[in-house]
Amino acid sequence: MNKNVLIVGAGIGGLATALRLVKNGYNVKILEKNFQAGGRLNRISQDGFVFDTGPSFFSMSYEFEEFARDCGIKIPFKYTPLEPLYTVNFSDNPNTFFIYKDAKRLSEQFVKIEPEFEKKFIKYLEKRKKIFNDTIDVVIKRNFDSFLSYVVSLMQVNPIHLPLLFKSFWREVVKNFSSKEARQIISLVAFFLGRTPFDTNSVYTLLSYVEFEHDGYYNVEGGMYQIVEGLVKELEKGKTQFFYNTEIVDYIGNQNAVESLIDQNGNKWGSDIFVINSDAAYFRNKVFKSKSYSNEKLSKMTWTMGYLTFYIGLKCKIPQIYHHNYFLGSNYEEYANGILHNPNSLQKPYYYVNVLSKHNKECAPDGCESLFFVCPVPNLQYKNNWDDKEEIVDNIIKDFCKRINQNIFPDIVSKTIFTPVDWQNKFNLYLGSGLGLAHYMNQIGAFRPPNYDERFKNVFYVGASTIPGSGLPMAIISSKLVCERINKYIAKLQ
Repeated sequence: MNKNVLIVGAGIGGLATALRLVKNGYNVKILEKNFQAGGRLNRISQDGFVFDTGPSFFSMSYEFEEFARDCGIKIPFKYTPLEPLYTVNFSDNPNTFFIYKDAKRLSEQFVKIEPEFEKKFIKYLEKRKKIFNDTIDVVIKRNFDSFLSYVVSLMQVNPIHLPLLFKSFWREVVKNFSSKEARQIISLVAFFLGRTPFDTNSVYTLLSYVEFEHDGYYNVEGGMYQIVEGLVKELEKGKTQFFYNTEIVDYIGNQNAVESLIDQNGNKWGSDIFVINSDAAYFRNKVFKSKSYSNEKLSKMTWTMGYLTFYIGLKCKIPQIYHHNYFLGSNYEEYANGILHNPNSLQKPYYYVNVLSKHNKECAPDGCESLFFVCPVPNLQYKNNWDDKEEIVDNIIKDFCKRINQNIFPDIVSKTIFTPVDWQNKFNLYLGSGLGLAHYMNQIGAFRPPNYDERFKNVFYVGASTIPGSGLPMAIISSKLVCERINKYIAKLQ
């Protein structure tokens, strides 16, 4: 049997899977709905400015290093550690908090508001380290062939962590810190999973160890899209073919296997093996019409929040802010609890601002800045009309101007807005949920849509809504897991 693989979707998971397969002798073709590769890890080039559209930094660099070793290549992009990791600004506190990995430097900012912060912080991270070390290889970086195998793996985890399964991220943070500033800053990482600290399981406090001690965050020189460009170049060296503006809408197959996929123009794409980098749950619904992923069942699953993102080019500099910045209000718990389903929460927005040109001068003309705003918002289940996007964006910019004490409105020369509607339509994200399926206990591990199809033996999945979960490092891990599946499938056929 020829080892021909067709990959649907050129997101980071699809690209990483393709490169692993090419290096193992597979013939690979990649179909992409949009005009360029990247998926959510994409780029806007407009009016002389460059913007990252999705992720603006990455963590767990060792996963990329391991990936490069597995593929026999050098990492095809340059990156540098961030220190500080980011800044946090509160509307009711004049101080800007610089979030350093260095515990002592971080602690100096909490002397007056959090007694013994350094001691508490070090103790907190020690426990997060234990959770990480006890779970990462046993539960996260592993395929499961059945629920039983998943349960057996969970039984290998130190039972001391069991209480974490029954409380939220926020409760665990509150138990360790007393000041609102410390609690909110430490719990911000929960938003990276697409939910809030109030509805994210406390097991995920292990991310604090990754964030502050184990690895930190990194800036990619030239912008995050350099990751995509680097992988595409490596694939082109291996003669991998890319077909853009090609969306899969149907299939031809029998009960056990897919023979070909059909694009929007009626073209048939045959292969021996198919890897889906489109959202695993949504693709099963939209293309395969799986009863297990019907509209009714999808609506009962728990999805991540939506994101309102906008990209601003300025004909001025803003030296008073840094590369990565969070702007928080004074009603953290109220806002977080309403963010998923209450459109009125947008009247008092919490948001993140990335000044890409701060460390990447080539991403903006001389004397200019390239800004990327992210505001967590309800997904389309709770707010499906975004005709008010301009008003909401203007309110956020007004708040930003007030916070930085500079009116940037006259200096805006480029503006692009993506609402959850755009994220849904551009990237086939169900309800415009930014990170796909949420990481609830009944939606992780063996409870998450598996990386193999339940009906078609030659179809596999990689990316956010399959194992192990959302985020760039998880996509790299996901590519390794799905390749293990494919190699096992091929071995059975021989």
